[in-house]
Amino acid sequence: MQTSPTSLPLMEQFLTLQGEGRFAGQLSYFIRLAGCDVGCVWCDVKESWDVKAHPLVPIQEIVDQAYHSGARMAVITGGEPLMHDLTLLTRELQANGLRVHIETSGAHPLSGTFDWICLSPKKFKAPLPDVIARAHELKVVVFHLSDLQWAETYEKQVGPSCLLYLQPEWDKRDTMTPLIIDYIRQHPQWILSIQSHKYINIP
Repeated sequence: MQTSPTSLPLMEQFLTLQGEGRFAGQLSYFIRLAGCDVGCVWCDVKESWDVKAHPLVPIQEIVDQAYHSGARMAVITGGEPLMHDLTLLTRELQANGLRVHIETSGAHPLSGTFDWICLSPKKFKAPLPDVIARAHELKVVVFHLSDLQWAETYEKQVGPSCLLYLQPEWDKRDTMTPLIIDYIRQHPQWILSIQSHKYINIP
């Protein structure tokens, strides 16, 4: 049986307010792991893609920083965090009393134990059925008008209790936000998610 790694490639970690989705506005400790093979053209953290450009940091050091931050919620993001085995990281975070959330494209198998799974599927690499089925929150980034119809394909696949969010791509927010609002008027099961952290200029 393969042993879970004791270090992970870390781009950055920081205390902030969650800016998006169900837990927007809540104090959170973000753990941004390096490495991504999805490659969204509109990605705002492309510097996270190259896993070799960032140091391997001991998991215990990451957990200690999260614990002492004062947050009670840790958000594992990327890049694409599920490129890595997260078993030890999630176990230690939870053992220290933190809720563990993940933001993922779902393109790799789940590893670890999570209190909340935010699935943000991408056209460039489809999510796996198991991740879709276990998602608590579906967040579709709307870059083109056609993304609204594309989002419906995943609405049909997630579980009945999964929350449904549509989020305008930041650079197209002035164009896409009104279109999303009009769509939600006709499809009230969906919720508007905005990147509130960018509006108030925090990480």
